[in-house]
Amino acid sequence: MDFNKVDHPVFTIATVILFLWYTITYLQRKWTHRRIMKANNCQPPPFYPQKDPIFGLDILFEQIRYVRKHKLLERFSERFKLYGNTYTQRRLTHYVITREPENIKTILSLRFKDYGLAGRIDAMGPLLGHGIFTSDGEHWAQSRAMVRPNFAKEQVAHLDIFEELVNEMTTLIPTDGSTVDLQELFFELTIDSATEFLFGHSVHSLKKRLAGTRDSTEQDFAGAFNYAQKAIAMNLRLGKLKYLLRDRKAEESNRICHKLVEQFVDSALKVREQSSNQKASIEEDSHDAKGKKKYLFLHSLAQQTGDRRRIRDELMNILLAGRDTTASLLSNLFFMLAKNPRIWNKLREEVAFLEGRPPSYEQLRNLTYVKFCLNESLRLHPVVQANLRFANTDTVLPRGGGPDGKSPVFVPKGSIVAYHVYALHRREEFFGPDANDFRPERWAEIRPGWEYLPFNGGPRICVGQQYALTEAGAVGGGVCTDRLFKEWDEGGIEMIPACFCLNLMHGFVQFYIELYQLGVAASVTSEEKSGASWSRDFVRVPDLEGRQVHARETL
Repeated sequence: MDFNKVDHPVFTIATVILFLWYTITYLQRKWTHRRIMKANNCQPPPFYPQKDPIFGLDILFEQIRYVRKHKLLERFSERFKLYGNTYTQRRLTHYVITREPENIKTILSLRFKDYGLAGRIDAMGPLLGHGIFTSDGEHWAQSRAMVRPNFAKEQVAHLDIFEELVNEMTTLIPTDGSTVDLQELFFELTIDSATEFLFGHSVHSLKKRLAGTRDSTEQDFAGAFNYAQKAIAMNLRLGKLKYLLRDRKAEESNRICHKLVEQFVDSALKVREQSSNQKASIEEDSHDAKGKKKYLFLHSLAQQTGDRRRIRDELMNILLAGRDTTASLLSNLFFMLAKNPRIWNKLREEVAFLEGRPPSYEQLRNLTYVKFCLNESLRLHPVVQANLRFANTDTVLPRGGGPDGKSPVFVPKGSIVAYHVYALHRREEFFGPDANDFRPERWAEIRPGWEYLPFNGGPRICVGQQYALTEAGAVGGGVCTDRLFKEWDEGGIEMIPACFCLNLMHGFVQFYIELYQLGVAASVTSEEKSGASWSRDFVRVPDLEGRQVHARETL
């Protein structure tokens, strides 16, 4: 029997069987979909017009074009205005894109188990391992149970460390008119506080900058951590194509980060193993420079498990979130304050009694306008502007279908569902006709639910949100009372020697600020940033006195 002939009956039969199997499977799937759609009264949502309905290359090229124009976030918002608050598109797989609060509530809470983390695990895994932000199912539940108790009030209410950090940071702001990257200082401050909270040992980025010295190991860690994050961003963009491109520098950066964190883990586990009285021994060294007992995140994890890799991964996950979110929040906040002298003065009036000291936890709870400003900054510039979920099963979203967008929408298994927090936070029906303006006073009037999601929602709501808000309030309140910041007045403008720059990357704003004794203004330079940061002349925003404020925005 010659099987080399392609027209042999065996091949013909196999081909027919394969074709029939595929056809039956396809029809069965379609029948199942129609049954679910009928049972839930689903209607199709608008479909984003595409020239390439298979690979979606036209959408990809369009997004690249708007990235180059530095208007990508505005373009996403425009799409919702053109095609509705929920629409679909196709790029190798089915996409559902929404900014509808009821849909987001369903994705994150009501039908939580219907959705997974899409490509996040593969993209972030090389740096973060298998921790709370990079796992699903039972492993995620265990991670959350381990991590959550560490963010209780009694753990985050100790704000003594921030007084020293605020003093170090404000000392680094020059008074000779030279430029300093304020966001860089915020990132160094937050990594100092995060490593102190997590490991009991700060990397002292600000202190070493003041002294002009850098420890090689910790300097390597900071650089490696930054590059590893850029590699994560690239992996998320590439999707499955990332397997075709090997990034050796990213691999080395991950190794450097893991090595330093593992040193702290090994130290904690050694104490655990050698001690006959585990708790007493672990807490023996848990005191600050003033002799006060301090809480260490690492020691808490070491009491719960002896798994070295598990502890390292959880620490890496929390370090990423603990540094970046608060630094971005502070940078965005001061960008907006520089453009709004009325708000700046009102904020300074509320914190004037602190006399340059960060507030205590109890004082912070009573700083209403500080909280309003933080909320408004997170609304206009959410740290995470959009997020993705993967449909683990055939499921339904409650809104977005039909001509009026009010009917349920069917989401087939394997679909990618994207929800846009940036666009959601700027909807006028929820936040008023001035939704694009920075107006902290609106928070005295509104109590949003799922319309406001700076820290996600549902079972995966950010466990560290109270820590982030507490740190931002403490640092922001302390900096607002610093002598370098002068009052706004309706009189003339006299420049004092204090100038710094905010450089917010990956979707935020870049702003050069000049502080004046009797006024605040801002100006752009022709300098362009490379890599992940792009710049453009933004808008000429008239301030309260009719002068022009200039800014540059990066997307």
